[in-house]
Amino acid sequence: MNKNVNWIYKVFLLSFIFSSLFSGISSLIADNFNMIIVTIILFLVIGIGILFDMIGVSVLTSNEASLHAKASKKINGAKEAITLLKNATQVSSICQDVIGDICGIVSGSLGAVLTLAIGTKFSLPSTLITILITAVISSLTVGCKAIGKNIAAKNCDTIVFMVGKLKHFFKLK
Repeated sequence: MNKNVNWIYKVFLLSFIFSSLFSGISSLIADNFNMIIVTIILFLVIGIGILFDMIGVSVLTSNEASLHAKASKKINGAKEAITLLKNATQVSSICQDVIGDICGIVSGSLGAVLTLAIGTKFSLPSTLITILITAVISSLTVGCKAIGKNIAAKNCDTIVFMVGKLKHFFKLK
């Protein structure tokens, strides 16, 4: 029970830190850049959410045996990938719940900023713009996450190994 309580505190703290960081950065960018830059950043945030959702699915569905074979051959990243799988529930929670949900919230905020900018620039009714931007953001997020989950389920071992390699690379520095 104590381990679960500590995990809840960690998730709360990570959520607070990531949310503050992402929101602060996106607010600064939205206030200081034009609509095209805000739109590009919006698509990047949606893409980050999709990528981390894929990682979360991959960690939950991956086969540890193939990674042990790579680890026995001392291939860089294999041990780190095995560590990810041994902590699959926590890794998936961080990827999908913490980072994925924060990206969803930040994309909504960027959508609101974009709505205001478009409404002001083109003198269009905000209701119409809100409906269109919300529909685009939600359909891109949900549709691409569905595609990403399918890709992740079929390529889970490769994705987990790639994340393990990244983890190994950054650990060396």
